[in-house]
Amino acid sequence: MNRFLYFAGFGYIALCGAMVFKALNRSSPVVSPTPMAAVAPPPPPVAGTSGQQWFARMKPFCNQVEVDVLIRYTPPPDNSEGAGFAAACFGLAGKIDRARAIIDNMPAGDRGAAANVLFEVAHPVADAGDDRASGPMMELVLDYWPNNYMALYHAGMSEYSLGETGLAEKHLRSFLQMYNQPDGFTGAARAALEKIEKGGDGRKEVERSTPARP
Repeated sequence: MNRFLYFAGFGYIALCGAMVFKALNRSSPVVSPTPMAAVAPPPPPVAGTSGQQWFARMKPFCNQVEVDVLIRYTPPPDNSEGAGFAAACFGLAGKIDRARAIIDNMPAGDRGAAANVLFEVAHPVADAGDDRASGPMMELVLDYWPNNYMALYHAGMSEYSLGETGLAEKHLRSFLQMYNQPDGFTGAARAALEKIEKGGDGRKEVERSTPARP
């Protein structure tokens, strides 16, 4: 009898515990796992050679105020490509003497390659019509690559627009000797030479086309 009461009491306690546990589970809120914060992917690397990557980072600072300090602390790659891009950066900043010094410090056999890099940077600047920036850069290219007919054209047209008719005539005539395709380049060069022969220049044309201030 006592053993029966013992087992009955034990079963009653177990039943009560099960009921309490079930009630607690019903009243406990369901906590969702906290999602992990999304991690942004790293930015893609700049495409191109080491020189192109360097110039892509430096180009916003190729101005008279920042160029010296930035290049001092972030030098270009130590090769002809790096020298060409460094010269282009100084050229865009209007510091042609510094650009020339960089190319002159290269071995003689590497100066042409550096000048080619400089030309590739200056060419779209010239195509965009920025004569003041592109003209001196194209003249610098010609110091190392005198038979670059596109450099002759852009240098000549820049000089013409700035009123430097002597240099303009020299460069444009050299251009026409090397390039004679019937296109816009030869047409513009011949038109400029005709106006130079008549005593005109691009600077005077700009002055005549600019309305006087009231």
